[in-house]
Amino acid sequence: MISSRTELVAMAEADWLARLEPKGAVATIINLLSKTNEVLQDMLTVEGNLPTGHQTTVRTGLPSAVWRQLNYGVPKAKSTTATIIDGCGMLEVYSEVDKGLATLNDHGTDFLFSEDIAFLEAMSQQMADTLFYGDTSLHPERFLGLAPRYPSVNPATAQNAANVIDMGGTGSTNTSLWIVVWGPHTVHGIFPKGSKAGFQRQYMGQKTLTDPQGNLYEGYRTHYKWDMGLTVRDWRYVVRLANIDVTTLSGGTPPDLIKALIRGLHRLPTQPMGGAKGAPTMGSTVIYCNRTIRSWLDIQAEAKSNLLLTMGEFAGKPATTFRGVPIRTCDAIVNTEARLV
Repeated sequence: MISSRTELVAMAEADWLARLEPKGAVATIINLLSKTNEVLQDMLTVEGNLPTGHQTTVRTGLPSAVWRQLNYGVPKAKSTTATIIDGCGMLEVYSEVDKGLATLNDHGTDFLFSEDIAFLEAMSQQMADTLFYGDTSLHPERFLGLAPRYPSVNPATAQNAANVIDMGGTGSTNTSLWIVVWGPHTVHGIFPKGSKAGFQRQYMGQKTLTDPQGNLYEGYRTHYKWDMGLTVRDWRYVVRLANIDVTTLSGGTPPDLIKALIRGLHRLPTQPMGGAKGAPTMGSTVIYCNRTIRSWLDIQAEAKSNLLLTMGEFAGKPATTFRGVPIRTCDAIVNTEARLV
């Protein structure tokens, strides 16, 4: 089970890093990452209880109560649980810049940082892609993402298929729309026990570098490192709207994304449907889709004069919301998913 200490330190990935170096390069880096992949800004992060990941206990069944009669007792009962271990992946890269090039630009650290932006972009894209599609059976060095955890629309195949809604697409031109409730008891990111949280940048100074021909030259090296994993403690707090055929969105009978979202939100056990104050909640609920689905959501809402899709606020910034739940764009979600069965 997650300890009380762990619950206290749980926070969004961006919040972790902002606290590490509020006035330095790290804060600037995280601003760039969150603009590229909003899901990395939203994800709750918890320190793992293992050096390589996190062990958690999930509830698999509820206790059974009985109606008691006078002078008769009741049998003992207990819930059923299972232990799950989620591992972390280690994403790393080095940036090297020729000292002569940096000197020519006469901007020192600022120029070096501008050269590093491409590395930051690449790492954030890789991390977001793994968050959704990471499959440890194919790439054991990564962590298990959401899609392999919700691989079927058939409840006979997987229990969590109850939260996978089939949108009817066939072939391999499909995409998914996700609803995730980030929270310490639902879904959250993890980093290894005793390590630093999230994205790390270490400027290593001047080094003697080697070009592709083996010749030496002086330059500056920066090391980037990001250890992260994912834990789904309660599968009921993730909903996947799968098999959305993107080739039919502009056709005569496209899938109704608005109705699908309504169905999806009602699959969540306790999250309020309209974001009402005082209603029960287990965390921060967010809707994720790629740019294709985001644009067609707006088109379908406009065509139907839909009042459920409105402008609201999320994390202190303006955001498009659906029944009070923010919709976030994530380019890592592809349009080439195979049909789920």
